[in-house]
Amino acid sequence: MSVYQHPTALVESEDIGAGTKIWAFVHIMPGVKIGKNCNIGDHSFLETGVILQSNVTIKNGVSIWEGVHIEDDVFIGPNVVFTNDLWPRSPRSKWAAKKYKSKKWVVPTLIQEGANIGANATLLAGITVGRYATIGAGSVVTKNVPSHALVYGNPATIQGYVCRCGQKLVIKEGLTICLHCKAKYKATHGKLLV
Repeated sequence: MSVYQHPTALVESEDIGAGTKIWAFVHIMPGVKIGKNCNIGDHSFLETGVILQSNVTIKNGVSIWEGVHIEDDVFIGPNVVFTNDLWPRSPRSKWAAKKYKSKKWVVPTLIQEGANIGANATLLAGITVGRYATIGAGSVVTKNVPSHALVYGNPATIQGYVCRCGQKLVIKEGLTICLHCKAKYKATHGKLLV
């Protein structure tokens, strides 16, 4: 399986896995690493230093900045906003020129395996979104999201937990079983133990 690249896409990286599809008006800068079988939607931008592992879906209009690492099987909805600087200034201003001479201002963000980020969510720099977590559409994520947590709002807060299949779990003390796929989880005090 080869890489599919739409004729209007600007792809400057050579580190792209087999089976990946890159659609119209995408820009991928040099130094981006993309695994196998990814799908990158129209009008997306990936900056130097971005890492996508395998089976990642990036929907249309997503910009991913240096320092963002996305693990296997992650879904990124349309127009999701990533950031990588907690105190941004124009690097061309006299006040910030010294700051931007080094890469110390880049604050890494990690999206772990199987996470789902809904359309138009905004993620502040430096957070980790745990395995199989779900972020609701339009949410503003200001802190780490635990594995399997369902978060939404501004700022996003935990509203429940989801199975790896994506369905919301009904948390029961001790053993929780997904009603959809029958996966089993342990829970205590209303929280999933993963």
